[in-house]
Amino acid sequence: MPTYKTRAQFVADDLRRRILGGEFKGGTQLRQDALAKDYEVSRIPVREALLALESEGLVEFHAHRGAFTTELSVAKIRELFELRILLETYVLKRAIPELSDADLQHAENLLRQYDAALDSGGQIDNWSDYNFAFHQALYAPAGLPETMSLISQLNTKSDRYIRMQLLYTQEIEKAEREHHDLLELARQGDIDRACALLEQHIAEACEGIVTVLEKRSQDLQEA
Repeated sequence: MPTYKTRAQFVADDLRRRILGGEFKGGTQLRQDALAKDYEVSRIPVREALLALESEGLVEFHAHRGAFTTELSVAKIRELFELRILLETYVLKRAIPELSDADLQHAENLLRQYDAALDSGGQIDNWSDYNFAFHQALYAPAGLPETMSLISQLNTKSDRYIRMQLLYTQEIEKAEREHHDLLELARQGDIDRACALLEQHIAEACEGIVTVLEKRSQDLQEA
């Protein structure tokens, strides 16, 4: 049975896709009148959609100016990824002893799909979805839904930057290799090495993103 979407949900889903896909750069004003016309709806579902995206960290409301796409600073990016390290290693540590053969097979299947999407280069929209789905498959057996909700929020907020890192730092093969190594360590039940690899994986992704942003800022200053 198909899931029914309200107008606000439809607008939120499509705006999220456009923001994460880079159509709206950080700091872009999202005018409610223009969006209402674009989606052929009233302003009410547009505002509801923008409020939903604000809760995900993708939109900010500025007093007397309206809604803008979020532009994260290097300091905020580092904070996001440090929080990811804390929460994701915490969950992985508790998940590994609970992983069943079916859980590991599910994670491996997702990793194959992720590899195919990365290798094709033509399914950028799916890269981060597969990335989070793979990590989620390893974390879910921990049985920590509140922590997983926080991890999901952090991943949503850092999504566009993860894509940027993969696209501009030529780290795709390294990311693929680390995912396979992480799965194998989880399969072996090696909690310490798996958590150490996960911490390294997230920290190096963060530094790759920071390098891209700093270079982009330098290029703009020199232009």
